[in-house]
Amino acid sequence: MKQNFKLSLMALALVAGSAAHAQSAGTWMARAGATGIYPQVSSGNLSPPAFPNTQADVSSDVQLGGGVTYMLTDNWSVDVPVALPFEHTLTGAGAIAGVGTIGTTKALPFTVFGQYRFGEAKAAFRPYLGAGLTYAYFYDENATNMLNALSGGTPSNPTTFSIESKFALSVQAGATYAFNERWFIDGVVGYTWLKNTNT
Repeated sequence: MKQNFKLSLMALALVAGSAAHAQSAGTWMARAGATGIYPQVSSGNLSPPAFPNTQADVSSDVQLGGGVTYMLTDNWSVDVPVALPFEHTLTGAGAIAGVGTIGTTKALPFTVFGQYRFGEAKAAFRPYLGAGLTYAYFYDENATNMLNALSGGTPSNPTTFSIESKFALSVQAGATYAFNERWFIDGVVGYTWLKNTNT
């Protein structure tokens, strides 16, 4: 079985955090909250050609997340988001829509962003834009009996699958509202362009 995926991964985060001396040069900021990944899937067909228009979709997931930001200057920063592993379900689509779950996987994205924050360091509201590189790491892939049936697997020779881990470009747009010099709330939406292969 081989299948190509284009996964446009949209991540939404709403977090609260703590910083010292506002968002000025040399400041570290730490945050914690919730992060969701919402795949927008463009699936290729299962191969061999005996399975025309047999595609797959991927479910969303929300996990505890957060991150660390370091202010290089009053406007430029480096940001590293963190989160617990995301769990995604693969379901049939196209000619096999409605068959249910065909597999599950866990994903752990590693991303580093360069950010530009608008406004003064002591401003309460600071929007920002970021761009960076993500390494999307997939592991613990598990096929179901349904995938076995679709692909001709048997109890003695079951179908298994793996998902290619890969680097991809990510962008983000967000804003921080500071209640005082130490506490803030942050909301951000990010987008990752990822094309990989399931085997």
